[in-house]
Amino acid sequence: MHPDTHPGPVMDVGKRYVRITGAHDGFVEFDFAIGDPDITVELILPRTAFDEFCRANQAVQLQTMTHNSPQQTRTTSEEMT
Repeated sequence: MHPDTHPGPVMDVGKRYVRITGAHDGFVEFDFAIGDPDITVELILPRTAFDEFCRANQAVQLQTMTHNSPQQTRTTSEEMT
């Protein structure tokens, strides 16, 4: 294989995703992904920090999985407030 040839789709590392998984005592639990919404890390932030995190990352908010297919909604600073 030629070194400049990539065998599969290229991951867009400019895209960021969040999926809220819970909220307790002023904290938001969520999954965060860069480039591929199926590869995530679990994070917990206070609500105000979460809102800023989403704005700073221009994150796409993913809704709860339904029928093994994630629903996407583009988040903006107006939607997060």
